[in-house]
Amino acid sequence: VLCLYSFSTGEVLKHLNKFYKRKEIQRLGVENGLDARLFHQAFISFRKYIMESSSVSADLHIILNDICCGAGHVDDLFPFFLRHAKQIFPMLDCMDDLRKISDLRLPPNWYPDARAIQRKIIFHAGPTNSGKTYHAIQRFLSAKSGIYCGPLKLLAHEIFQKSNDANVPCDLVTGEERVFANEDARQAPHVACTIEMCSTNTPYEVAVIDEIQMIRDPARGWAWTRALLGLCAEEIHVCGEPAAIDLVTELMYTTGEEVEVRNYKRLTPLTVLDYPLESLDNLRPGDCIVCFSKNDIYSVSRQIEARGLECAVIYGSLPPGTKLEQAKKFNDPDDPCKILVATDAIGMGLNLCIRRIIFNSIVKPTVNEKGEKEIDSITTSQALQIAGRAGRFGSSFKQGEVTAMHRDDLVRLREILGEAVPPVRAAGLHPTPEQIEMFAYHLPDATLSNLIDIFVSLSQVDGMYFVCNIDDFKFIADMIQHIPLNLRSRYVFCTAPLNRKEPFVCTTLLKFARQFSRNEPLTFDWLCRHTKWPLAAPKNIKELIHLEAVHDVFDLYLWLSYRFLDMFPDAVLVRDIQKKLDDIIQIGVCNITKLIRASQSAAAPGTAEVVPEDFPLSKDARVVSGRQGAASTEALSIAVEAAGLRRARSSRPSRLGSRQEDLKSYGRGSLANRLLREGLLTQEMLRQLESEWQDQHRNGRYGIGSKRDDQHSSKETRKKRK
Repeated sequence: VLCLYSFSTGEVLKHLNKFYKRKEIQRLGVENGLDARLFHQAFISFRKYIMESSSVSADLHIILNDICCGAGHVDDLFPFFLRHAKQIFPMLDCMDDLRKISDLRLPPNWYPDARAIQRKIIFHAGPTNSGKTYHAIQRFLSAKSGIYCGPLKLLAHEIFQKSNDANVPCDLVTGEERVFANEDARQAPHVACTIEMCSTNTPYEVAVIDEIQMIRDPARGWAWTRALLGLCAEEIHVCGEPAAIDLVTELMYTTGEEVEVRNYKRLTPLTVLDYPLESLDNLRPGDCIVCFSKNDIYSVSRQIEARGLECAVIYGSLPPGTKLEQAKKFNDPDDPCKILVATDAIGMGLNLCIRRIIFNSIVKPTVNEKGEKEIDSITTSQALQIAGRAGRFGSSFKQGEVTAMHRDDLVRLREILGEAVPPVRAAGLHPTPEQIEMFAYHLPDATLSNLIDIFVSLSQVDGMYFVCNIDDFKFIADMIQHIPLNLRSRYVFCTAPLNRKEPFVCTTLLKFARQFSRNEPLTFDWLCRHTKWPLAAPKNIKELIHLEAVHDVFDLYLWLSYRFLDMFPDAVLVRDIQKKLDDIIQIGVCNITKLIRASQSAAAPGTAEVVPEDFPLSKDARVVSGRQGAASTEALSIAVEAAGLRRARSSRPSRLGSRQEDLKSYGRGSLANRLLREGLLTQEMLRQLESEWQDQHRNGRYGIGSKRDDQHSSKETRKKRK
């Protein structure tokens, strides 16, 4: 290189860096499809090519010499830079075509059938338990044909049942299930479906879109946008929070359709209490404790059982059948179970007779628009949705009450519930299979994950829309990339419902894709061998969690069977064993406190970890193990004091006693785990506190203000006097 240019490496680098920093060059890069990220990557490669290649082209050699001699300008490098960029980013050659394909600025135009009719849009707006959905469903039932689109299988199933009970034949369509009202499998004029499964080609008299505020959901919002813009129905009845009225009105303005708004008020009063629960001793029949993690579900249900009370348990990963059975158990006036412990999974789809909602915490882990995990207070919308489950119209409780477990949480909860729900500002969008296929035609060597990345980076949306988070899609795309599949099949696999936190479910999807690629059908016998069916009732929490994962695997099989019938031929048999598995899981959930005790005794000091990572005794939360386990309470006391927790400072004596009792009951880690989850304590702080406590232990000091510390000091003093 030096002999080529007769100039020092440093001088060449100086001119290249000057080229890179030029605003004019960066602007030219954007005009040619190089955003900041691609521009940077292309420059790194271009610089490496110039500095390390022994065969730089003659014309580039001349330009570089001219620049170094002062006879040329660094801008003269741009044509060579762009030529190099196109070699490493082939899409730059067809950028105009790709930009047209990924132009998402006019979504209403994607649905010509809907645009061909003049639809009437009616927005039923109101809080939970205001009757808004009821009125929309009444119109659905009176129509000659109709479609109900809901966010959950449970809601779709409820409308399916209600419709057929009212002698209005209605089919059920979810991702995993098709149930026909007619015995001869003829399509009924009415259908209840999960919103992702709605047809935008079938004409209906009436359509109902439930929970329209979910149009802003970072992952699923696209399904509500598609239904709102694309359903072919004379009347579209939209139900949801008033916060979505302005956005829906604005979206319908672009389709030339007006929105009629009908406002509803809550049918029963809801009171925020002036006092917190403070102790589980204060529970009453009809209470529901809302937690935001399985850990808290396990911990609270165990403490309730220790007080001689029965409780029902509902959380998100339970099968729908088990949730319904637990709800039925709680609602049954003749059942001794009068307490419910649940996550925010009760916010939709379950009819529950709740007198009082008690927030165990107001902090919830969430995923933001960028797919990043955050820990923050629940939003006003979430708080209202959950609190509104108390005192529902038609239940045995004519008035609802809301409070928190702890006094400082109640103060914040009252503030949250008093705030206005921020307006819904944008609707989600998602690339279609056809758009991705067109991208693949132009970029045949790109992986599906890369195609999605390029699509999102080039996509253009106006202010009313955003592109949904596609991390789950890309996760599966990367996982099955090495498996030979055609693009359409690969796309379908990538849209499959998958809990990527469950290794067993991920492994199964991988095996499904491998066998599919070899054109070998996934039979019932194969699935039974893979899942080790039949399965026994769980003996501990770990086994219960595995059964939930197996249920997800059966769901995955059924979901794929409706898209690849020949390759997943045994849907009927799988549905039968899934119902049996539902019963087995139900047994486990009914005995959940016994499973917790079994898991805790299995995790005795000095033994290997046998419970899952998200169990209350997780290894992340353990401060001291083995022989030092007995002293871990003191280490955690130090952690509480050192972290300066507001709760520890403001607690009353009874509350403090309750906390210490909890700490003793749950051995090593439940409090630490909670502090970690709520963001009040970091892993680094915990390690540092453990180290400090061990130093104090070695030096004969056991903790801040502890009895043993005082006793030890007394002994030392007596020794010195002697």
